[in-house]
Amino acid sequence: MSRVDFDAAGLLDGLEGEEREAREQLLASLSKDGFSLEELRQAVAEDRLALLPLERILGGTYTAADVQRRTGLDASVVMRMRRLLGLPEPGSEDRVFSKHDIATAKAMVVTLDAGIPLQAIEEVNRVVGEAMARVAATTSAAFAQAYLSPGDSERDLALRFAAFAERLAPNLDPALVAAYHAHLRDTVRRAVIGAAERERGALPEEQELVVCFADMVGFTRLGAELEAQELGSVAGRLAALASDVAEEPVRLVKTIGDAAMFVSADPGAMVDVALSLIEGVESEELPAVRAGVASGPTLLRAGDYYGHGVNLASRVTGTARPGSVLCTEEIHDAASERFAWSFAGRHRLKGVAEQVSMYRARRLPEADSALDEPTEQSSPAHERTRERKTSRRRRPPRRR
Repeated sequence: MSRVDFDAAGLLDGLEGEEREAREQLLASLSKDGFSLEELRQAVAEDRLALLPLERILGGTYTAADVQRRTGLDASVVMRMRRLLGLPEPGSEDRVFSKHDIATAKAMVVTLDAGIPLQAIEEVNRVVGEAMARVAATTSAAFAQAYLSPGDSERDLALRFAAFAERLAPNLDPALVAAYHAHLRDTVRRAVIGAAERERGALPEEQELVVCFADMVGFTRLGAELEAQELGSVAGRLAALASDVAEEPVRLVKTIGDAAMFVSADPGAMVDVALSLIEGVESEELPAVRAGVASGPTLLRAGDYYGHGVNLASRVTGTARPGSVLCTEEIHDAASERFAWSFAGRHRLKGVAEQVSMYRARRLPEADSALDEPTEQSSPAHERTRERKTSRRRRPPRRR
């Protein structure tokens, strides 16, 4: 192979000294590994030359036709499954599929033979794609932050990232599998298949659930005032608090930037979680959060919930004041003895024919003294609430 003149190709423009030497060494190594001059030009133009070795390690070696020959799964289905994962569609000759894709295709053939319909597998693939996109983005950002050092050359960075991919990335696989199995066990444990389901031969289309939305007030305005990294930190802290307060029988469904969604079959437990989130946000001095709680028919599809109960809870949240938990009359009646309530009036909500009576929930007055003297029966959620209240009492007042 003839030696490429990287200088003449314009790939060393504007570089001098050690920086120029490091890039030339990296270019020579990448060219030797099979990257074309056009691929190198594009990577330089996009300022991602140091990531090419990482791409090569994580990249594939098979075409869709190769996958079909090795597994028996039609190439068109292989391509469709990749699209459903949210990944760009490759050309027929693009080698984007790896040994993991081969194993997945083999498993899919077994699954189809076992009678699972293709539509169900496609739905699972969509959900996996959405979840893995977030996992991959979070993982890559965390490791990039950990492995970047001041004054790195492109070559230094390329070697370090490649070493990470070869040695550390495979260790993430068991963690992902373990998390999936843990969530699957939890889902099975919470599932109910009774006489009606057995007779019908199907799960119920809808179920009555309590739904809660909590969102950060003024988050859009905050975006114009804070740097992106600081704004992301605020959203991350809210997500961490939402995960922390969600305990059985309440489940955190998702967090999206400035909002969190919970579901439960227990109205009282849901109100307790909503109040704990409000308290946690206040304790960490984050922007105020408001929460709305409602119940109604809900439908589970692709890992998310839909239906009247979800829509109603969203509308109630939009009516709530900052720092408050607003509930419908049904929630108030079901948990009337567990909390202190104040009537918040009747409101017209979009998509709801009649006015909706709403109530604000607060801790009972005696809750503070009970929290100050924890007993063996105190729940972890109440313990954390007590600690937050104690820390707020000890914190000196802020200067105005």
